[in-house]
Amino acid sequence: MFKHILLPTDGSDSSDKATQAAVRMAREMNAKVTAVHVVPPFHTFTYRPDMIEDTEEQYEIDSEAVARKILSTVEQQARVDGVVCESVVIRSDDIWQSILHTATERNCDLIAMASHGRSGVRALLLGSETQKVLTHSQVPVLVFR
Repeated sequence: MFKHILLPTDGSDSSDKATQAAVRMAREMNAKVTAVHVVPPFHTFTYRPDMIEDTEEQYEIDSEAVARKILSTVEQQARVDGVVCESVVIRSDDIWQSILHTATERNCDLIAMASHGRSGVRALLLGSETQKVLTHSQVPVLVFR
């Protein structure tokens, strides 16, 4: 049915569980997956402690390393299940828009993601990225709880 699944991930437990289920589903459908992690660009004024403590150059290095580590979890799961997997890091403040843009740009026919990732103040400030994807997507969205 679906041939190319986009897997947005933030590295949270719920996102990892969604990834595992989506990769197994991709195996059953003989689909490929693209994992995406969206990293906010450096800002001088921010609520994120990793930006407050770092220089822009150090933040870029550290955030890339974190993103690659998060994406390697998806890549490893795909390898174990025999699923073709690409991964992409995007720098943007607009997470849900980046997810939708990636789905369109990469010709994905399904977006599979967790119902929630961030919690606490970060979720309060940013709102639900999953809800925004559901609201605006032209591509079918499968939400894992």
